[in-house]
Amino acid sequence: MTADTASGVDGHQMLDFVGIGFGPSNLALAIAVMEHNAEPGVTRPVTAEFVECKPEFGWHTGMLIPGATMQISFLKDLVTQRNPQSEFTFLQYLTERGRLTEFINFKTFFPTRLEFHDYLVWAADKVTVPVRYGTRAVSVRDVDGAFEIELTGEHAGVLRGRNVVIAGGLTPHLPPDVSPSARQVHNHGFLHDLERLPSREHNRFVVVGAGQSAAEVAAYLHDMSEATEVHGVFAKYGYSPADDSPFANRVFDPDAVDDFYSAAPGVRRQLIDYHRSTNYSAVDLPLIEDLYAREYAERVAGRRRLFLRGASSILKADESDGGVRVHILHHPTGDIDELDCDAVIYATGFLPAPLTDILGELHGDLVLEAGMPVVSRDYRLTTSRDIAGGLYIQGNTEHSHGLTSSLLSNIAVRSAEILQSIDARRLDCVAGPAVGTQSLS
Repeated sequence: MTADTASGVDGHQMLDFVGIGFGPSNLALAIAVMEHNAEPGVTRPVTAEFVECKPEFGWHTGMLIPGATMQISFLKDLVTQRNPQSEFTFLQYLTERGRLTEFINFKTFFPTRLEFHDYLVWAADKVTVPVRYGTRAVSVRDVDGAFEIELTGEHAGVLRGRNVVIAGGLTPHLPPDVSPSARQVHNHGFLHDLERLPSREHNRFVVVGAGQSAAEVAAYLHDMSEATEVHGVFAKYGYSPADDSPFANRVFDPDAVDDFYSAAPGVRRQLIDYHRSTNYSAVDLPLIEDLYAREYAERVAGRRRLFLRGASSILKADESDGGVRVHILHHPTGDIDELDCDAVIYATGFLPAPLTDILGELHGDLVLEAGMPVVSRDYRLTTSRDIAGGLYIQGNTEHSHGLTSSLLSNIAVRSAEILQSIDARRLDCVAGPAVGTQSLS
C-alpha cells in the first residue's frame, strides 16, 4: 500500500510510529501491526507509516543468483514463530502460488533465494499499512513532544510520530583502499553490475572473500561459459564449512536473545567468537565440495579455469579502460602473481547503516559504550536525556542482542517485541504528550 491511500499525511495525523526503511524487518513489523489491529477487542488500532527509498520492494536483488538457496528454514519466515496461523506464512504463499504440493515433494527446508524473494514481494504487496516508496527520510527531529521526520523524494513532506523504528539495513563494506567502480564492485549488486560491465576482453574474474556469497559468485561465474576463468582469493587455505548443526543453531533461538542480552560483555564476546562459523566467512559444505570437485577435475584434464587461491590477498588493483590488473600476494611464500581481469568482485561483508545519516543532531543524544549504541531489551536506543518517544532499531544490535541482529532468523519474534513495547508505551500517551525514551538522566 502506498502513501497515496494513507488517511493522514504531512503532520495532520500523529502516528504511533514511523518506520524508516522497508526491508524484511519492517515488513514483518507492518504485518504484526495489521494482525494486532485485526484482533477482537482492539478499540484503538496502532497507527503507522513506513518510508522506503527504493521505488518498490526489493531484497538484495543483485545477489539473487539462480540456484542459490537460503541458509535458514522456510519456517523462519516473516510471521510463523510469532503467529503460525497468519495469512502471511511461507506455506500460505506456496498455497496461493499453487506450489504447496510440489514444495512438499521437494523435501527441503531451504527454498532458493529467488523463491524467498518472491515470497517477500508477495507479502509486501498484501500489506495494507501505508508505505511511501521512492522516499527517503533525511532527518528526525524532536519537536514539541513528537518526532518530525522530514522526507524527500516521490512522497516528500513531514511525518509526525510518537516513536520511530529504524531499519536502515546494511551497507556494503569494501577494503579501505578500494574505490567502487564499474570494474571493482561489491557482491551486493553483483548481477546488476555484471550486466553493466563495460567490456569483457579477458574473460577472467577475481572474487575476493571466503564466505557463502564469495563461493556462490565464483560458482556462478565459472558456470557462465566454457571460456571464463575465475580466481577466488581468500586469506584462509580454503573455504570453511558453516556450522548449521542443531545445537549450534540454538544461538539463533528467540530465547538466546534473552541469554545474550543478560550476559556480561566478556561472555557476549565469547559467544560471538564461538559461533562466528554459523554466519561469518563460512560456506555450505555441499558448495565447498562442488567447487573442490570442479577444480580437481580441471587439474586432471589439464585445462584450468577455476583457481582457488588460499592464504592469499589482493596487494593492489590497477584499473584501466580495458580491465583491472590485479596483484595477488601468496602470504606463505611472498610470491606475487599479476592477472589482467575484467572485474574484481569483493564479497567482503556488510556494516550496519550509520545512524548519523538518519538521526542527524539526535545522534548526539545517544548513549554509547565502546563506540556502540546502548540498546534496551525491547530494541530502544538509550539517550542521555528524555526525548519525544522511543527510537527503536532493527539491526545494529549484534553487540547487545547477539548474532540474530542482521539475520532473518528472529524477525517474526522481534517484530512482536517491538510492537508490544510501542503499544504498551502509547497507552501512557493517550491523554498527554508521549513519554520519553529510556535515558540515563
